[in-house]
Amino acid sequence: MKNVMSPCFHPRLVNGPFGDPALFVPFFYEKRAFMFDLGDISSLSARDILKLTHIFVSHTHVDHFIGFDYVLRILLGRDKSLYLFGPPGFLRNVEGKLAGYAWNLVENYSSNFSLHVTEIHHDRMVQKVYSCRNRFEALSAPHELLFDGNILTEPAFSVHAVHLDHKICSLGFSLKESFHVNILKDRLSALALPVGPWLKRFKEELYDGKDKDSLFEVSWKESGLEHKREFKLGELEKKIARITPGQKIAYITDIRYTPENIEKVIGLARGANVLFIEACFIDADSKRAYEKYHLTARQAGILARKSGAGQIRLFHFSPRSLYDRSLDFLDVASYPVHYSID
Repeated sequence: MKNVMSPCFHPRLVNGPFGDPALFVPFFYEKRAFMFDLGDISSLSARDILKLTHIFVSHTHVDHFIGFDYVLRILLGRDKSLYLFGPPGFLRNVEGKLAGYAWNLVENYSSNFSLHVTEIHHDRMVQKVYSCRNRFEALSAPHELLFDGNILTEPAFSVHAVHLDHKICSLGFSLKESFHVNILKDRLSALALPVGPWLKRFKEELYDGKDKDSLFEVSWKESGLEHKREFKLGELEKKIARITPGQKIAYITDIRYTPENIEKVIGLARGANVLFIEACFIDADSKRAYEKYHLTARQAGILARKSGAGQIRLFHFSPRSLYDRSLDFLDVASYPVHYSID
């Protein structure tokens, strides 16, 4: 049986292993994407940036946050809400960015671009909304929510965060699909049903837990004619879909190799299909890595093995440390996990 749907998330590092951290995560068959960290993203197309709905920032060192200005520039003048999440102090950092520009003409915009910013503390989340039409002044007082590790939940997926030590707080993130709906191509053909937007609606109703006895309408256009067929949701699921465990990715960067960080990373990344993790230094420079609050390639491999990650994707290399001697990523390869340095 062949699927017409591949995994829901298609993550890719924007800048390769040596460039600024920025993980772009588009959603399959949707005009939507997430971003983890905001380093230099000038190579990312405006078309991709326009897909962004949520951005998760580990911390606001310049190589992780300089891309905020570029996103702001692309999205100005559009009807869009952008959601940003970051560590303690994040609201102040965002407000500082916004205060660096003059906004005296934005009240003339016909569109209304808004930023929904969440600052994640150990016990709570603090949220504020900034509107372009209001010159990016906060629309109201901060709103607080309890923080229990979960920072975003939708029917199809959830996002979790942990606080890690980089001499300041650096957030680690995981993105997990609730379950995966595999559409079986041969079954579609047997029912004479085409691939189309209706499949997105079908998946959404499954994720929403809609009554399996409810009616679902399959509609499409062919040769200028509109076609419609009705099925019970549960019967259609049995005919064309196979439900499998959801995809999970984890993102870890800029942390010191300490027992507390190790425990948190293993918990966050446990069972991830792909672990994106920094490997700033080679093992011979482990002392320097510890002093700089970063990981070595070997330490990244150990964390991947202990978390049970299916694949490890290494990034955030230090050009000074790596490649000035033989590359010792055999430290990573020695663990039973597929790895890549792009």
